[in-house]
Amino acid sequence: MILFSGNSNINLARQVAKNLAINLGNATVNRFSDGEINIKINQNVRGKDVFILQSTSSPTNDNLMELLILADAISRASASRITAVMPYFGYARQDRRVRSDRVPISAKVVANMLTAAKINRLLTIDLHSEQIQGFFDIPVDNIYASNFIIEDIKGYLYDNGNEDLVVVSPDIGGVQRARAFAKLLSAELAIVDKRRPEPNKSEVMNIIGNVKNKTCLLVDDMIDTGGSLDQAAKALISNNANEVFACATHAVCSGEFNKKIKESPLKKILLTDTIHFPQELENNEKIIKTSVAPFLAESIIRVANEESLSAVFGIN
Repeated sequence: MILFSGNSNINLARQVAKNLAINLGNATVNRFSDGEINIKINQNVRGKDVFILQSTSSPTNDNLMELLILADAISRASASRITAVMPYFGYARQDRRVRSDRVPISAKVVANMLTAAKINRLLTIDLHSEQIQGFFDIPVDNIYASNFIIEDIKGYLYDNGNEDLVVVSPDIGGVQRARAFAKLLSAELAIVDKRRPEPNKSEVMNIIGNVKNKTCLLVDDMIDTGGSLDQAAKALISNNANEVFACATHAVCSGEFNKKIKESPLKKILLTDTIHFPQELENNEKIIKTSVAPFLAESIIRVANEESLSAVFGIN
């Protein structure tokens, strides 16, 4: 087994390698003078079981191309199997045509590209839409982070005596995820009913469920600009919630996210390192970071050994 990494999240890759008790694979991943990606594999991979760890986060297109070209180089060097380990799968929000709008289904395009690059298997965490698994003609392991981060969540909730808890889905589409968290935490469930007039903008319409005098935990798979989260937190407080916490797997955190979170009524927000944390997030006292490295390392071992993932982590 060999683990290579692109440049999207090298710190996570090093931690995963440390948990696997191996060194990262020796590859050159940089740029030519004109900006084109320059890849060279500097070790023998013939007949090896190769894993490439690369989140397709910002800069999304650069990181996606790194993954594709790395896979091509490794395939041409006669590896026996290539597994793309994508903690965060970019373009996942473009997964359908809504009301027959003239838009691409970009998640399907990316699936086609990964398959064309001779990738044999995909390992990812909390796909934004589970239907994306059907876009692939190769095995896809979509692992749920909820089982992994639940103990961290309990820590910062219950250490403050917040046992009167309601898990809140920030939209209708996230109800299944929030229900899973509510079950694990033995909590009630509430839903924020909102509409999205355009990308990265939302309007809270109503709160479905009782949040009065409750501690609320907003649960989502990803956080981007923070606008929806901020609006949901304000709506919960205006409906007489005591405190509002939040957690999400993927810290996309674009635009003025950091400023919005600092000024929002959110008390704490837990995020994982599926996407590289910029320094400004590290310095935000409201943000708690937890690492998926042990989680990913165990998953890689199980894939390499042809063992069950669902028995341990729960996959779709």
